[in-house]
Amino acid sequence: MDKKLLDILACPICKGPLVFRKAEQELVCKVDRLAYPIRDDIPVMLEDEARALPPDEEVG
Repeated sequence: MDKKLLDILACPICKGPLVFRKAEQELVCKVDRLAYPIRDDIPVMLEDEARALPPDEEVG
């Protein structure tokens, strides 16, 4: 994930910062506890495509 792109991307719901998880290829919003997938190096920033993080999963 390009550092410049990560700096300008924000959660589409709360507009907060995102954490890049390289191994999972996803961007995580700590506030909303959602993980947005990255497919073919393109972040899919759609709420319907996001994975809800279970309460026991560490946000990072």
